[in-house]
Amino acid sequence: MAAPVVVVVGSCVTDLVSLTTRLPKAGETVLGQKFFIGFGGKGANQCVQSARLGAKTSLICKVGNDSFGNDYVENLKKNGVSTAFVGQTTEAATGTASIIVNSEGQNVIVIVPGANLLLNSEDLKRASDVICKAKVVVCQLEISPAVSLEALKMARASGVKTLFNPAPALADLDPQFYTHSDVFCCNETEAEILTGIPVGNLEDAGKVGRILLERGCKLVVVTLGAEGCVMISVEEPIPKHVPAGKVRAVDTTRNSTMGSCRARLFRWWLGTEPIPQGAASLPRSLEEQRPSSSLAHAAGTGEGRRDVLEPRALGLWAAEGWPCRVSSGGSWRQFCGSTRLLPGLLSQATHGGNGQEV
Repeated sequence: MAAPVVVVVGSCVTDLVSLTTRLPKAGETVLGQKFFIGFGGKGANQCVQSARLGAKTSLICKVGNDSFGNDYVENLKKNGVSTAFVGQTTEAATGTASIIVNSEGQNVIVIVPGANLLLNSEDLKRASDVICKAKVVVCQLEISPAVSLEALKMARASGVKTLFNPAPALADLDPQFYTHSDVFCCNETEAEILTGIPVGNLEDAGKVGRILLERGCKLVVVTLGAEGCVMISVEEPIPKHVPAGKVRAVDTTRNSTMGSCRARLFRWWLGTEPIPQGAASLPRSLEEQRPSSSLAHAAGTGEGRRDVLEPRALGLWAAEGWPCRVSSGGSWRQFCGSTRLLPGLLSQATHGGNGQEV
């Protein structure tokens, strides 16, 4: 059996979403209008969306030995994700996010990481074969940072390309994360936490990009919501702005509404489309790292896949990208689930089983 092209080491979170007219005050009970359960977590989101693009994927994570965990494993299987290294434990419950959203899009969220924090070095060792044979290994910070860093080191030691999304951001991030990431991707908020520099425009994004390069990154992508992203590399130290396509936003997530920039840029990296508009040139380091045509094929570039590869209009809202509406084929559908998605692994903010009208 062929090794997975994309291996994600990350989190699984069950979203428990209640929609109500207004948020309750302390000690108050209010009636809600809708309730639904979704499958979230940055790691699982990224893995599912990679699979939906056609890449062979594997998720290394840990869930509880409970009903939420069982449902999560089945959802991953339905989405074509290998669950060979999805561990279930009796020592903690599956990670959950209890979310209350009012009619204005304001929310309160309680996240309980649960089993996510029990993913450990032994789990990585058991999965070492798939990590070391992958084309790309993806990590974030919703599991123990030490485990994410160990996974990046394992991948780099085997010549596997690494993508790191420092979310949720840590001001005291271990410096080794910078030196072990082939592509380091953060949004404006994360960039400010990491560097102390507020990012309000393209120039600011270039500044933080340079700082991150000085810390050892090879290539940095700073996403700017509706403004697209800025990328900068050691070999091409002049920041390049890649604008996002115009979208019809229903709601926004602070300033992080995504257009098509991320998917377009990294589909180019996969070899599926020309250099993005707005980028006079792209860093040579990306050109050199561009995977083989076999990986591009695995990403679903053949006929009949254009519906997946074409970016859709996104309306994202709430602090972590909770319920959002996606335009597909001219009709609006409602989804829930985190939309903090690593570039190149997605073109739609959908996650298995979440396509529920609300």
